Amino acid sequence: MRAAQRGGTIALANKEALVSAGDVLMACVKNHGATVLPTDSEHNAIFQCLAGNRIEDVARITLTASGGPLRTWSAERIAAATPAEAVAHPNWSMGAKISVDSATMMNKGLEFIEAHYLFPVGLERLRIVVHPQSVIHSMVEYHDRSTLAQLGPSDMRVPIASCLAWPQRMETPLEPLDLAQLGELTFFAPDEQRFPATRIAREAIQLGGGAPAILNAANEVAVAAFLDGKLGFLQITALVEKVLGTFSAPAPASLEDVLAIDEEARAKAESLLGQTLV
Repeated sequence: MRAAQRGGTIALANKEALVSAGDVLMACVKNHGATVLPTDSEHNAIFQCLAGNRIEDVARITLTASGGPLRTWSAERIAAATPAEAVAHPNWSMGAKISVDSATMMNKGLEFIEAHYLFPVGLERLRIVVHPQSVIHSMVEYHDRSTLAQLGPSDMRVPIASCLAWPQRMETPLEPLDLAQLGELTFFAPDEQRFPATRIAREAIQLGGGAPAILNAANEVAVAAFLDGKLGFLQITALVEKVLGTFSAPAPASLEDVLAIDEEARAKAESLLGQTLV
């Protein structure tokens, strides 16, 4: 917020800032003439695909998701997933919290909300597709049915370099993408029966008000409890949905409002730990 108030250029890698305070932060960015460069790999890919085009010409934006380490598991096996299994991401080397979010697909739900604030095309024009190889990082389809995709290795140095050099390009020490070696790229619709997090996140942003901030706060409590062995894997999203169903708040008008909602949602989530959720 302080960087935005100074009218600076912000390479934003923290999706939670936009999920919890999207309206507040983007209003500040607009009022102070700041620039936000999306550093999350999916949103940076969208940003690159939009370059030189009008957002009014966008028909659809597609966020790709690896599906996480449990993508092919049965519902019964998913229910018994351990923290060690949930953090073992097949493509990306990440911290424990975001790795669990990838396993539940909540990471993609948060990115859906982030995309809504960064690229205002309307919720109905945003979608998620599972792409296990994590080579296409996201796509933008235009009204003429041309679809532009950004491809690259599963390495955050690519989007970081994109932001650091913007609007130019810079070299990175990464190996060139070898499509022949990759062999094939596959795509699947999200399975919201086994992984309901994307549905829950979509419903939260559709609900509006303080719901996205509540979603994020409850999820952080739930993931921490799972990593501490206090919550089962399926109970992560169950706890988030329970908090969203029992606690609501009006749309925050300031950062102080956001932090108050966050604090209350965390307390609510903590109070529900130990209860039967699923």
